[in-house]
Amino acid sequence: MPDDRRSLGILAVSVTTVVWSLVPLILKSTDMPGLTFAMYRLWFGVIVYVMVFAIRRQRLSAATIKACALGGVFFAADIGLTFSAFSLTSAANATIIGALSPVLITLAAARWFGERVERRDLVLVGASFAGVVLVAAASRGSEATSTLGNLCAALSVISWTAYWLFSKRSRATTTALEYIATVMLVAAITITPFTIMFGLATGMSLAPPSGQDWLWIWIVTLIPGATGHLLVAWSHQHVEAWLSALITQSQPVIASIAAWIVLGESLTPLAIAGGIVVMGATAVLVVRGARRAPEPEEIELAVERAT
Repeated sequence: MPDDRRSLGILAVSVTTVVWSLVPLILKSTDMPGLTFAMYRLWFGVIVYVMVFAIRRQRLSAATIKACALGGVFFAADIGLTFSAFSLTSAANATIIGALSPVLITLAAARWFGERVERRDLVLVGASFAGVVLVAAASRGSEATSTLGNLCAALSVISWTAYWLFSKRSRATTTALEYIATVMLVAAITITPFTIMFGLATGMSLAPPSGQDWLWIWIVTLIPGATGHLLVAWSHQHVEAWLSALITQSQPVIASIAAWIVLGESLTPLAIAGGIVVMGATAVLVVRGARRAPEPEEIELAVERAT
């Protein structure tokens, strides 16, 4: 049974990665600024989870909120920093720097959770990162870069790594539903003042969605948001943090392919080569990971360290 749950966890992360990769296409279909869109999406997510808890006749306890709140702060910080990075520096720089997250997660998970990472796995992690660099380099245009933007991208690596590892740890004592509901609530509360201040300082629109934007924001709220994050939170208890993080590394590649199919954006030979490297390395890691179940003592050590 543990092997079945692990395989399902890998599948859950893989499906969510594909769904998350399509969000940039939706953002290109709306006139709302990305940060404003994210703020409303988080509050809409809060509404969804309030309804879910009402139907289940449950409520979040003060102890649960206290235990999981830091995850919401990390998540809100990542959204703000990532948006700022893509606004201030080139998309290529932001993508390349952001691709370092799975590398840090791999190193930290091996130390903090006792996860077994073989030398061949590390080689594949490095290959995947190199592939992302190729994809990002292929999309490099005339966008200006800035030190501040690169700094935001670097800080977003830290915030996403912290969120991923904290989520892994929290899932040892909290259900996936309780954890993600708390994360959405705290993230919405945290990001709102930042968004308002950023909007007032830059003239960015803070207006609520209108017209077709209502449809897009609810789609993102329900599928990549509520469902996707819930699936990933559930998987944290059954899949190594480094492996699930590495699977999400495929997002830039899937997004590029989707943009080529849906929007007619071009794919250069360099981008194709990078995509093949990323998807190939990820596929090998997923197959190896699905076949290699953790030893019982590894599971006990991971649970002990997480709690």
